[in-house]
Parts: sequence; structure tokens; C-alpha cells
Amino acid sequence: MKRGLLLLLAIGLGSLLYINRDEILSARKQALPLQLQAQAALIMDADSGRILYELNANKALPPASMSKMMTELLILEDVNKGSHSWDESVKVSKYAAEVIGSQIGLKQGESLTLRQMFQAIAVHSANDAAVAVAEHLSGSEKVFIQRMNRKAKQLGLSNTAYFANSTGLSLADLGPNAPKNIQSETLMTSKDVALLARAIITSYPEILKITKQKDVFLPGPNIKLATTNELLPGQQFAYAGNDGFKTGFTNEAGYCFTGTTVREGKRLITVIMGAPTADARFTETIKLFDYGFDSILE
Repeated sequence: MKRGLLLLLAIGLGSLLYINRDEILSARKQALPLQLQAQAALIMDADSGRILYELNANKALPPASMSKMMTELLILEDVNKGSHSWDESVKVSKYAAEVIGSQIGLKQGESLTLRQMFQAIAVHSANDAAVAVAEHLSGSEKVFIQRMNRKAKQLGLSNTAYFANSTGLSLADLGPNAPKNIQSETLMTSKDVALLARAIITSYPEILKITKQKDVFLPGPNIKLATTNELLPGQQFAYAGNDGFKTGFTNEAGYCFTGTTVREGKRLITVIMGAPTADARFTETIKLFDYGFDSILE
């Protein structure tokens, strides 16, 4: 009887030590900092919203075109509540046609459907499409910006989160086309960016059918627009399970990327802000995904 009791105690103690060892190793791993080329970074469990890793997560930085995720969210909301239709025509204004950076290349007065404009924003990060849609949905980009900032508060983004335009371009980039009476630049923290991405993916998961495309063809102007996401299958830094999400670059912001990948039923959202090169935003994102999946799948 005593021998059996001692055996059970030994087994129990061994199990306890094994569990504690695993917990200690896991905690030790979490404490080790990732060596990242970025001003800020974050890994979030998309299902729970739990943050698995963060670097300067509360530092407000220019997000460049990652801020277009808010433009995408408002488009999706309007279509889903029935105030706008995917098939309606969106005309390009003089301002939209002149905006610099990534674009479709449409001229003033030309039109595409709202669906085509949305695809151009989500896949190619087209600035002209973002401006055209902002003006179409709200009458002017200035009014659309007000909607963007109201939505930021509703989502619980930080007090430093601010949207100055629909594209994420700097005021200097926009020049005379910059919305009037806007004094501040667009700013977000990496936590804000992750929360915004999670809000879109959770509420409108159908967007992933678009963001996973390597290119989008617009039959009207007969244009094919390539993805800016180099983590998609077949791209330079292909990462298994990646199906989005949003790149960004301005001189002020550096190279940025919000990514999302699903593996074994677990979806992660990662954010890199202020990487020094276009390639670095993807190589550093791969480090985040590897670290995150190692953490939640072990």
C-alpha cells in the first residue's frame, strides 16, 4: 500500500515537474526579444485578440497605406447595410486622377464599379481608387475623413490614432490636393493597426478572397494590377497560409506591412512599421509569423 502510494506521488511529482519545465521554457522563450528591423511590431491572435509579441506597440507612427484598411472597412459597411452597391459606378475626379503613388492610372471623368475600385485598393493599394471612393461615399474626402475618425473611436483605437486622408499619404505628398484644414498627419500605433485588421477580418472574412489574389483584372480599362503582398503563394517571400493583408510606404513611414496567415486552424495578424527596405518588411514579418505559430501551436 505504502509502495503504491509512493509510486503515485513520484509519478505526480514527475508530471508536475514536466509541466513546470514546459511552462518555464515557454516563458523564457516569450522573454527573448526578436531581433527586428522595424520601429514597431506586433503579433495578435486573430480569434481572441491576444497579443503574443509587441515592440513599441503604443508608439504613434505614420502607417502609410495600411491606413487604407479603414477606407476598406467603411466601404464594406456601406455595401453590407445596403446604402451602396458593388455594381454602382464611381467616377474619378481631378484630385483622384492626380494623386501620386500606387494607382490604377485612370483619367478624370473615367469610371469603374465600386467593386473594381475596392479590388484595386485591397490588392494594389491604389491611391486614385481610394480617393474616388471616399468622394463617392461621402461627397468629399473631408467628410469621409470624419467618418474614418469616428469609426476609429468606435473600434477603441488609441487616442493618438488619427486619419488625415483616405490614402495614408503624407500632406507633403498630397500637396495642393491635401484636404483643407487638416493640420496633422495620419498616425497609428502597431496595436491600432492590428485591431483595425482584426475588425475587418472578423466582420467581413470574405475580404480574404480578394486579398489572397496575386493580381486583379479590370476589364473596362483592360488593366491588370499586381498585388503588393510578397508573402502570397508564388511571390518572392511566399509564406504558407498567408492570404493578405496590406502594405504601406511613404518616406516618412518607411516600409510597412500588416499580414495575416492561417495554420492548423489558427489565424495570426502581424504588423511591421518602419522597416528600412521593401524586402525587410516581409522578412521581418516571416520572423513574426514563425515566432507566433511556434508559441500557439506547441
